[in-house]
Amino acid sequence: MAKSGRKAHSMALYETILKLKDVEECCRFFEDLCTPVELRSMEQRFDVAVYLQRGLVYLDILERTGASSATISRVRRSMLDNGAGGVMREVILRSGLAGPDRAGDGWESQENKE
Repeated sequence: MAKSGRKAHSMALYETILKLKDVEECCRFFEDLCTPVELRSMEQRFDVAVYLQRGLVYLDILERTGASSATISRVRRSMLDNGAGGVMREVILRSGLAGPDRAGDGWESQENKE
């Protein structure tokens, strides 16, 4: 959604997210807000974004995340072409997740660890 199209009540969601006190509260907030399938989907898309930032190819990402090639392609397009000014890339870099790919480095979502 374009920034100009966001309504005040929609902005309240993002402002509330910024006020969450820690990771545990953030997890509980999203568990209350989203279905388990929605959460897994967002986690998977984030994992795909990190792997794309690390330079992995589609087949490796598919193998590691279970994401379809269509999902991987959509995440890539949104990061490169239609993203919000490179915010996803900046967050991945800032968090230190874009480093060299290491199996078992502990950042993957819970779904990918199980």
